[in-house]
Amino acid sequence: MFLLDAPVTAKRQVARDMFVIAMDAPEIATSVRAGQFVNLGWSPGPLLRRPFSVYRVDHGRIEIVLKAVGDGTAQLLAMRVGDRLSCVGPLGHGFDLMSGLRSVVLISGGLGVAPMPLAAREAKSLGMRVTWVHGARTRDELCSEAEGSDVIWATDDGSKGFAGTAVAAAPDADLVLACGPNRMLSAVAGRWPEALVAVETYMGCGTGVCLGCAVPLRGGGYDRACKEGPVYRAADIDWASLPSDLAYAVTP
Repeated sequence: MFLLDAPVTAKRQVARDMFVIAMDAPEIATSVRAGQFVNLGWSPGPLLRRPFSVYRVDHGRIEIVLKAVGDGTAQLLAMRVGDRLSCVGPLGHGFDLMSGLRSVVLISGGLGVAPMPLAAREAKSLGMRVTWVHGARTRDELCSEAEGSDVIWATDDGSKGFAGTAVAAAPDADLVLACGPNRMLSAVAGRWPEALVAVETYMGCGTGVCLGCAVPLRGGGYDRACKEGPVYRAADIDWASLPSDLAYAVTP
């Protein structure tokens, strides 16, 4: 885990109200795994840091993807190139991709695209065929960036690709990875109990101290999403005890 003073290097829009921010963080860029996240702070800014999955890495830079859903994310999106962020990471337990598998399906909903480029890259390096299924309410909310041998779009209103949910549009595969709203992940668990899912939850410290990100387990007790998670085996989560959606978007 590193604590870095990370300058903002670029910003781009990838969907309606969805943006990518890049920052220099070479130590994190060389060590982060798909599904892990960084905790960002800035001044003046919120009291607590904000968690964001690492979206892409490139030549010592890391990227995050976000929407302006509150004062904190609005402040982030108002930053200019050269502004600096206090960046802690990589944090959490990411996706475990096993060698020897032939195919993987990545399922993302909305901001759940966040860990998928890194997952796709790692899966390709292991020789897997990658199918990425990305869903949103309308075509304007679909992320314009995708990676995979095959890409399937899904929209609730049928304005692009499959008319329905990303879960319904997804084919079977040797391994399924998913990230998005908890109601979507619950549906993933119902179809693929062995899927690996990045859970959406509130976070405070991001390092396992405050216990604000408790995840209820079907076998009893709780885990900390920021430490033992945010990636879990889908069947291990007590989905009925998690909120189906959060008041603000968390990645993760």
